[in-house]
Amino acid sequence: MHKAAKSDKGYGFHVENTIGSTPQINTWTADWIEFYSKHRLGYQLELASRRYGDSAIYEKGQRLIKNMHPLFDGAVIEPCLLHGDLWSGNISSDTNGDPVILDPACYYGHNEAEFGMSWCAGFGGDFYNSYFQVMPKQPGFEKRRDLYLLYHYLNHYNMFGSGYRSSAMSIIEDYLYLLAA
Repeated sequence: MHKAAKSDKGYGFHVENTIGSTPQINTWTADWIEFYSKHRLGYQLELASRRYGDSAIYEKGQRLIKNMHPLFDGAVIEPCLLHGDLWSGNISSDTNGDPVILDPACYYGHNEAEFGMSWCAGFGGDFYNSYFQVMPKQPGFEKRRDLYLLYHYLNHYNMFGSGYRSSAMSIIEDYLYLLAA
């Protein structure tokens, strides 16, 4: 899917959709960092601020957004079609035993963003090794990995409450330290 479906419109999707029960904004954007900052992290931070009055996570998250560009140094990012919510609960098989993926939150984005739900995906080393043979790791992958987890932790915070806040805040604070922001 990542290799086959490319976009000449940039990052986004032709319709808005949802990630779980949360609206997912997919306005076409030419630049990945701008798209991810505004329509993924920024939107989730705004929801947390409005829903919970959480100015701390909002303000620190905005600092991260303003300073995260170095995490992408050297990476060549091309828009590819993402499932958007890939974890073990959205993977099954049909009556023939062929794999199927369910409940997509599709958009064109950076392929690494697909691993944002890896904290509950249940994918093993063989999966990742096979994936990276087809889609090689870009420079800085390890530094960006938690940035993509952050979107989903923020979304879970907004959907399910404070149990996910500390994970989101920890990622934000770790990046602020790493980036000296």
